[in-house]
Amino acid sequence: MTTYDVLIIGSGPGGYIAAVRCGQLGLKTAIIEKYPTLGGTCLNVGCIPSKAVLESTELYQKATHQFTEHGIDADNLRADLPRMMARKDRVVKKVCDGVVFLMKKNKVDVLHGVASFVDATTVQVEPSDGGSGEKQLLTAKNIIIATGSKPSTLPFITLDKERIITSTEALALRELPQHLIIVGGGVIGLELGSVYARLGSKVSVVEYTDAIIPTMDRTLGKELLRSLKKQGLEFYLSHKVTAVERTGDTVKLTAQGGPSAELQLEGDYCLVSVGRRPYTDGLNLAAAGVELDEKGRVKVNEDLQTTVPGIWAIGDVVRGAMLAHKASDEGVYVAELIAGQAPEVNYLLIPGVVYTWPEVAGVGYTEEQLKEQGKTYKVGSFPYSASGRALAGADTEGLVKVLTDAQTDEILGVHMIGARIADIIAEAVGIMHFRGAAEDVGLISHAHPTYAEAFKEACLNAAGIGALNM
Repeated sequence: MTTYDVLIIGSGPGGYIAAVRCGQLGLKTAIIEKYPTLGGTCLNVGCIPSKAVLESTELYQKATHQFTEHGIDADNLRADLPRMMARKDRVVKKVCDGVVFLMKKNKVDVLHGVASFVDATTVQVEPSDGGSGEKQLLTAKNIIIATGSKPSTLPFITLDKERIITSTEALALRELPQHLIIVGGGVIGLELGSVYARLGSKVSVVEYTDAIIPTMDRTLGKELLRSLKKQGLEFYLSHKVTAVERTGDTVKLTAQGGPSAELQLEGDYCLVSVGRRPYTDGLNLAAAGVELDEKGRVKVNEDLQTTVPGIWAIGDVVRGAMLAHKASDEGVYVAELIAGQAPEVNYLLIPGVVYTWPEVAGVGYTEEQLKEQGKTYKVGSFPYSASGRALAGADTEGLVKVLTDAQTDEILGVHMIGARIADIIAEAVGIMHFRGAAEDVGLISHAHPTYAEAFKEACLNAAGIGALNM
């Protein structure tokens, strides 16, 4: 029986980053993954493949709708979905191979198989899918649970993974849907809806609440809704789905939009995108004494330690936003705690991003949260339509909104929609990490012309200074 300082179950962005950091800190480390490739949902069937097809279809969208404005004639354009998916697969392989390299570089042992607890310090690893091979027993001083999440569904919807699908299947289609119906107006549904709408599919989004991306600042949802409608997506807000049924190659959705307003939609595919659930199936947590909360998440304290000393949990399997970078931050945090350091994770400053076009991002408090808290605040904003770089690039949809403390000018929240926003939000996170004020951003030189200037101008606006630039 092999003994480790740290044993990690799951090789997603939480698990593999934790493994890398443990290796860097000199801890004898092993990682267990049930699937043939490392990287978890994010690298294999989530963040990376979705961004690959978003990039391909965004280029196609620009070629078909914007090239002529730039003086470029591109006749007889066509999108080849199988080739796009093949490129996506190559990107995924390259990124996953990179994780294998990181494990070797940092002397992390990699075991492929299904892990389950025998007791609080022992884990059994069985071959995946009943394959051949012997069971292994491993012991560790510290065990990190990083098993991630799986797509959720509604109790009355049967996911056949052929016509009634999750994001996993939506990222592997080899034919273009004629009419894609999406249940849920959150991040995943809108990103994948954008992909297929750009390629010519009719896309209908049915959302239970009265707004899309409802957990983000409401300004962003309103702006994105306006933009996606112009791109051809249909939206049915404040509709409760009551049935999704398949007959042959046809899927029929029924939803209630009011006491007497019933909606019926027919399409050839239905993407169920109503969130994700923590994945702890088969771990045999009871044998270790690890407890779950009422939502099926692993219970952890403020240091991400479970109800059993020496067993930790990170990422989608614990409370908090289900974001890859949140899991990675927690992986580093736990690794450094185990090594005796004093790390920190500021959950307020973990940004959320939607990779539609325009892109959307937010960090810190939303305006709705500040109102709820009774906080006195100021709002500064700057439209992309006044940005010289956005005008040059023909990407003038969007704005930057900055929320500041009315007394101190400290930035409390930043919410953006527009081109390159997924990258620009990092500046806001950095400033807020050091509790910077809006005026501080106004004093920082920003290259001209750039999209990032919009953040500076919004901060100047919040600080009571008029626009300085285009």
